[in-house]
Amino acid sequence: MKKPFTFAQVNSFSREDFVCVIGPVFEDSPWVAEATWSGRPFKSLDQLHKALCKTVQNSSEDKQIDLIRAHPDLVGRAALAGALNPASTAEQASAGLNKLTEEEIVLFQKFNQSYRDKFGFPFVICARLNKKEAILKGFEDRLGHSRKNEIKTALAEIEKIAYLRLQDIIES
Repeated sequence: MKKPFTFAQVNSFSREDFVCVIGPVFEDSPWVAEATWSGRPFKSLDQLHKALCKTVQNSSEDKQIDLIRAHPDLVGRAALAGALNPASTAEQASAGLNKLTEEEIVLFQKFNQSYRDKFGFPFVICARLNKKEAILKGFEDRLGHSRKNEIKTALAEIEKIAYLRLQDIIES
């Protein structure tokens, strides 16, 4: 399928096409698009985004944590091996995470491990809206959060990521 798509096209998609196009907006979690498809037609990108986010918000905590866990570590093994999906690769590059020194890579990996050890899922931040310094500060700040607060924060960051990804695939 070509992209970007018009809103008329998105609203006319079969369930299968909707999940194929909108599903990747939420990292390796097509269930979000599948559960939201029946809410069509959507009047705007904002309305579609709100409906997708409501699906996540209304899902069980286990599903929410699975969604968080679907996100790759920043400067993690997959990123260093060039094995991220194209959207994640571009997002990490936009924050300058593809141009780190060896010391910075070690620091990111240390933070990733500390964060995973404490919360049981990866640190998620909207890389497109941040640079490496802000991300490192985010690690430091958020490691002080409770798990409940951090689930909420990670989901809010995922909503930002999803909105930007929707803008990439739907003509405004």
